[in-house]
Amino acid sequence: MFDQLFSSFYQYSYLAILMLIFLQEVGFPSPFPNELVLIISGYLSFTGVFKFALVILLATVADLLAGASLFLVFYYFGKLILQRKPKWLALSQKKIERLSLKINNSGQSAIFIGRLTPFVRGYVAVLCGLLRISQKKYLLNLSFSSIIWASAYISCGYLIAPYWNLITQSNSKIALLLIIIPVSALIILILISLTKIYISRLNQQKIKQI
Repeated sequence: MFDQLFSSFYQYSYLAILMLIFLQEVGFPSPFPNELVLIISGYLSFTGVFKFALVILLATVADLLAGASLFLVFYYFGKLILQRKPKWLALSQKKIERLSLKINNSGQSAIFIGRLTPFVRGYVAVLCGLLRISQKKYLLNLSFSSIIWASAYISCGYLIAPYWNLITQSNSKIALLLIIIPVSALIILILISLTKIYISRLNQQKIKQI
């Protein structure tokens, strides 16, 4: 897995980051989890293969394009897609209604947290489109969450770069777990802190409007 991913980066450079992230976020199957793509991109930034700021920019743009594309497709054509009941969209009407109620009760924080949660983030765009969430509200959360998601994982890859050989000396599956688990834990801590700040600012804005 690692060799194939490194080979893609060396062969296609920045285009590999853009395409791998975009394609997976819009639903195309990929052998490389996007979180791993970002972490290795951070590592390659540390080694000088990539430029750190440019990697974050491209990853953010790829995620923004994918999240916006999914949202708009289901915003305008969601009913038609549901009528055809594609196998990959395992969402019943009752489940959609429950999720709709949850999003309405939790407000923007539910969208924001979902967008930062691995394996869930792609479905958030689909659900927000189906539920016809305000475009302005969704795109605001999409922009903020994309920047945080890309920056956090790439920064983690950059920080663990000096210990990369030590981590990857073991079996590839174990190495993957050794990378993903601590990074995910760090992302959760970041998520909790940023969500509190984000919600606090929203509440302050509401109070000012009143």
